[in-house]
Amino acid sequence: MNVFVIGIGLIGGSFAIDIKAAFDDAKIYGIDHNKENLNEALSLGLIDHKSNLEALDQADVVIIAIPVDTTVEILPVVLDKINDDCLVFDVGSTKEKLCATVSNHIRRRNYLAVHPIAGTEFSGPQAAIANLYRGKTNIVCEVEKTAFKLQEKGMEIFSRLGMRIRYMDSASHDKHIAYVSHLSHISSFMLGKTVIEKEKNERDIFDMAGSGFASTVRLAKSSPAMWAPIFKHNKENVIETLEEYITNLTQFKELIENDDFTAIYKEMEDTNHIKTILKGIS
Repeated sequence: MNVFVIGIGLIGGSFAIDIKAAFDDAKIYGIDHNKENLNEALSLGLIDHKSNLEALDQADVVIIAIPVDTTVEILPVVLDKINDDCLVFDVGSTKEKLCATVSNHIRRRNYLAVHPIAGTEFSGPQAAIANLYRGKTNIVCEVEKTAFKLQEKGMEIFSRLGMRIRYMDSASHDKHIAYVSHLSHISSFMLGKTVIEKEKNERDIFDMAGSGFASTVRLAKSSPAMWAPIFKHNKENVIETLEEYITNLTQFKELIENDDFTAIYKEMEDTNHIKTILKGIS
């Protein structure tokens, strides 16, 4: 099985590791505009060969793991170059605009829109790790538009990698993911910004930051090259979530200003319900 991975970073590289482990006949071909990343992926053993878009007619599977703005541009090109039996899937955090871009492509049936809910704050080939996807949810959008035999090929890959499947339309995906992923990244970035601007002495930040601050601001270490396009693609949903979040922050601030700490206790107690919702998530 010839697997071409476009974008050999954390996500693409981790797919490469696990697919090589799960399929004895898998050969991994890497495509990346960053030649240093490509050379590093080869030296790390993430890929077996360096390649390019012109060789995609030899692919059985193509995985697109690059920022969503670039994915929108390259997906139609990839579909133009593949053979009729090739499965193409991307792993981007937004889906509606991407699905609309190829809705009328002659090879739309070859494309499976997925979003594995997995990752870390690190990037690049050196960040790739084994079993990143085991036990994680993989959201599949507009599955009915993908040829059934190619759906089966994709599901076999996801199953061997230990992923759970959730089906959703692309618009619902983008709305829900704005709350549970995009907003948390914005919150983390802005918390980091606030502390950096207020605490000019970096040593003070290091000495006084506990595990709570470190875990909350962890996502602020994520790649702006990946996240800025996500916020652009999902602009309307992100703005809606921010408006609700800002309203809650403002109300909390007013409770403190009014010395209404009974209400503050109740707010926090009610929100503790999140422990039940997220039980089992590490």
